[in-house]
Amino acid sequence: MALQVFTAVTGAGWESELVGALDRDDHGVTVVRRCVDISDLLAAAATGTGQAALLSAELRRLDVEAVARLHAAGVAVVGLVEPGDERAAQRLRQLGVTQVLPADADPELIARALRDAVSGVPGPGHDVADLRAALPVPGVPEPAAARPGGRGRVVAVWGPTGAPGRTTVAVGLADEAARLGTSSLLVDADVYGGVVAQVLGLLDESPGLAGAARQAGAGTLDSRSLVALAWAVRPGLRVLTGLARADRWPELRPSAVAAVLEEARHVAELTVVDCAFSVEDDEELSFDTAAPRRNGATLAVLEHADTVLCVSGADPVALQRCVRALDQLRDALPEVEPRLVVNQVRRGPVPGDPRQEVGDALERFTGRRPETFLPADRRATDAALAAGRTLAEVAAGSPLRVELRALAAELSGATASAGSRRGIRRMRRAG
Repeated sequence: MALQVFTAVTGAGWESELVGALDRDDHGVTVVRRCVDISDLLAAAATGTGQAALLSAELRRLDVEAVARLHAAGVAVVGLVEPGDERAAQRLRQLGVTQVLPADADPELIARALRDAVSGVPGPGHDVADLRAALPVPGVPEPAAARPGGRGRVVAVWGPTGAPGRTTVAVGLADEAARLGTSSLLVDADVYGGVVAQVLGLLDESPGLAGAARQAGAGTLDSRSLVALAWAVRPGLRVLTGLARADRWPELRPSAVAAVLEEARHVAELTVVDCAFSVEDDEELSFDTAAPRRNGATLAVLEHADTVLCVSGADPVALQRCVRALDQLRDALPEVEPRLVVNQVRRGPVPGDPRQEVGDALERFTGRRPETFLPADRRATDAALAAGRTLAEVAAGSPLRVELRALAAELSGATASAGSRRGIRRMRRAG
């Protein structure tokens, strides 16, 4: 049976000739509809009459969300660009189109790329046993993944509602990692009330994450533009501020946020993301791939992060919320295994040794034992908030700062100094 294909390459002089060649010869491909724009293509994809789409980079209103909707409809995508147009090929790949060919490619090669895209075979449409597959397709540049640069880690700082200290932990980790020599990027992705800009005394009207998400949606985000959108707080630490108002959450589409995180891996060795608390997935909206979902950005961050930290408070109310939040996370993303971090540990809310009692309670009800306990230090956090600075700048000897430094060293793979290690042991012995 011939492969049913949609085309959306209007405005190109070679479009009619290509469609005729695909239909005329026995390539195993049948063009069932020639779409005039992206809206027409999405409507055709929703009918389920095609398995693949052939589109060009010049298609108006083509963005990462449109490509994601095509994939969600079960339609594989192959892109065509003018021969030698490196920028157009790069843009298509940033939008999520993995197979890109020059417009003057042989029709048999294009038909093979369409079949490979439907079957999930990677590469530019070559047979995997063909040694020529290792060579780039003439006229098309190498994928973006082949560019130089490392691949940094992404750490998501998440936790239940009730202000357990997610932002304090996220800011502290990013700052301490930078002070240990690890280039860090702090991202505020809280769609309900991000306050990273206020905590660090930055202007919250800057484009930040929303601007990066817009460029990612258009396929124009690269390392240089991401760095330009981020504040340089101190050497080695950049900050991508969040939404200025909570009602602007529709600007953070999940696919765009995921693209921003992927680009962040090329900018910083460690990316720390401050997430919102809610992971609830509206069942009615989940059936409509075009409907915006407020918690979609949080779910995208948790899904693409290398490490997820679940920050909980150390009082009975916070622990109960943590247990329920972990159940919700397990239902939403069963493959994510968060690491428990208990914040604001102090004597009083629970009897006996707070670390032992809290650890036993969480292990009993969640099956996980906390690996990190962060002591409560209200005087240091208040001083940092009043000055718009980090703990290291206003309270270098704070027990909370010492524990955050140890956690940052572990997550970033950096090595704390001998003095820092002695300070950590001394603070821990003091309780």
